[in-house]
Amino acid sequence: MLKLDKLTRRFGDNLAVNNANLEIPDGQMVGIIGRSGAGKSTLLRLLNRLIDPSEGQILFGDADIAQLKGKELRAWRSDCAMIFQQFNLVGRLDVITNVLTGRLYELPQWRSMAQIFTPRERAFAIQALDRLGMAHTALQRAETLSGGQQQRVAIARALAQEPKILLADEPIASLDPMNAKIVMDALRDINKQDGITVICNLHTLDTARQYCDRIIGMQDGRIVFDGTPDLLTTQMAREIYGAEADEAFNEAATSTAIPTGPARARELA
Repeated sequence: MLKLDKLTRRFGDNLAVNNANLEIPDGQMVGIIGRSGAGKSTLLRLLNRLIDPSEGQILFGDADIAQLKGKELRAWRSDCAMIFQQFNLVGRLDVITNVLTGRLYELPQWRSMAQIFTPRERAFAIQALDRLGMAHTALQRAETLSGGQQQRVAIARALAQEPKILLADEPIASLDPMNAKIVMDALRDINKQDGITVICNLHTLDTARQYCDRIIGMQDGRIVFDGTPDLLTTQMAREIYGAEADEAFNEAATSTAIPTGPARARELA
């Protein structure tokens, strides 16, 4: 179980995350929603320790993640994989090498520096790509792929880490509706088949309601909602999003729909 106890992050006078308390059981799929600047991305970066908390604890098992340093911190970042909105692939490298970078923590330093991988490790990477329907791109340069394809490669790289927790920071924000559905289906499949905890920042309400077991609502750094999708009423959602409510509802209405007819033909052209 992942537990947050009074987790706080300050940037000067701004409380980006304010006294967050959460318990997330193993194997749950959690969506975090809220307007821009609510603290969603900061919360995920705290969990992965890309940034340090100002106060509070991040507990996983017997470990306080907030206190880890050195080798133990690197091990946690391997166990707690991160998927970013902008993919964070190395464009000049081929797809399989990008996926294999997810194994770097497990390798001796000299092999990491030289990017030397065994046939078994390469087979493992191909299997991860195959789960995302991307094995056929293994030898292509990452920069030749579409945005949706790059995000699937990023998910395969995260899988290569064999993580216990998978964090996704706005993974579909820059994708078209068809690719957004493919990526969310993949994350849900990983959650259900592998039992991996998935915590995903999402901008659209329909996506959170459709894919997540539990929804966390944030406002001005505070957690203001924590419940199942059926408990997230329209009124509560409007309170969470404030001035951005109409935008969130409008995007939600179209984000997971796959175009058909002429629109679909234009997209595939």
